[in-house]
Amino acid sequence: MTKGSSNENVRILIVDDEFSVRHSLTAWFEDEGYTVDVASSGKEALAKLAENRWDIFFLDLKMPGMTGLELQKKIKEIQPDGTIIIITAFASVESAVEAMQSGAYDYLSKPFDPDYLALMVRNIIERKKLKEETASLKKTIDGVYTSKEIIGESKGTQKMMEDIRAVADTGSTVLIRGESGTGKELVARAIHANSKRRYAPIVTINCGALPESILESELFGHEKGAFTGAQYARKGKFEMADGGTIFLDEIGNISPKIQMELLRVLEDKKFFRLGGSKELKADFRTIAATNKDLEAAMEKGEFRNDLFYRLNVFVIEIPPLRERRSDIELLAQHFLNVFTSQMNKPIAKISPAAMKLLAGYDWPGNVRELENAIERAVVVCKAKEIKPSDFPFFNARPEEEASPDDSLESLQRKHIRKVLKQTGWNISKAAAVLQIDRVTLYNKISKYNLKKP
Repeated sequence: MTKGSSNENVRILIVDDEFSVRHSLTAWFEDEGYTVDVASSGKEALAKLAENRWDIFFLDLKMPGMTGLELQKKIKEIQPDGTIIIITAFASVESAVEAMQSGAYDYLSKPFDPDYLALMVRNIIERKKLKEETASLKKTIDGVYTSKEIIGESKGTQKMMEDIRAVADTGSTVLIRGESGTGKELVARAIHANSKRRYAPIVTINCGALPESILESELFGHEKGAFTGAQYARKGKFEMADGGTIFLDEIGNISPKIQMELLRVLEDKKFFRLGGSKELKADFRTIAATNKDLEAAMEKGEFRNDLFYRLNVFVIEIPPLRERRSDIELLAQHFLNVFTSQMNKPIAKISPAAMKLLAGYDWPGNVRELENAIERAVVVCKAKEIKPSDFPFFNARPEEEASPDDSLESLQRKHIRKVLKQTGWNISKAAAVLQIDRVTLYNKISKYNLKKP
């Protein structure tokens, strides 16, 4: 490698009282393209350290005035991130142990192998680069999490945020309760993002959208040949969530069989893939969500008491949008910013009259319905601000009879129903026509309450 390479940015300081050692090490490292300087004593090395930062230090163990170990301690005080290699012609177990305990990267005996030294320095550089990239990635992730704060200033939203902060770092199981469209998955992600597991994945599964057999395979995974069509082994959601969080949405809609299997997994984090004989173990945190009255379901025998108590450790209640009307304007403006940016439309604001219309509506579909309404308004708006006329489904009928039949969500429901009918409710064919996967299609079928005729 020659000078002019990226190695010039790596600075090496060689400290040894022997000229021959300083000369040979300098020649080797300069030939590799590194920036190298030398010092013949600890005092001279400290003077050079006061003038510049150094990435790697080679320190002779025995030098007049200040030993290499004494110099190592001073360097660590001044520049803790410097990498130190102790070199000596008088190696001993005691000095090697002391050097490593004081933070030395390595301890080398003279004479040196130039190839080994070159490899060691390259490894040090790569290690530092990986640490810097990891730190940068964590900083970026933290920044993303910080920017994804839940929007709202109402008492209900603030109480919800206090609950998230209280439980996030505990690792406890959380049950999120609220009407459809209130943002239960957003709350789950906020809990995960503020927990110690935030650098591991959060794995989401909509339990209510899938038939029992598919849900079982999705949760536990399966081995090749476990059932017809299982042409290869596949990890389940529990395995994927190892080290992170699993979010079980619509937990109130799972069958008694899945309830029993889920209870076992939540108790000891052990399970088998479908068709498998090897017991697997995963470390995950559980967050579940439901819009159902689980207490009523227990009374009817539809939901297991023991599973309820396993999930009901810490409960976060999300109030419906009609109970936190002061959040509507903030949410509407947020969605306006998102969709105008996505569609590159120069819409500056929502008019006072339109905002009054939004604030007075009960939003049975909650935040999701508001989001859909704003998206549609941005699509149809031809002015610089959104007006009441951009919300035709509000204007078409009295408020108490308002219906989102003209919304994008309604159009999507109609289109999916049409494709299912055309394909004879063949899920694979319908998913192919819609260009989505089967799981997503099952989610849509459940969301829109579509029934096979």
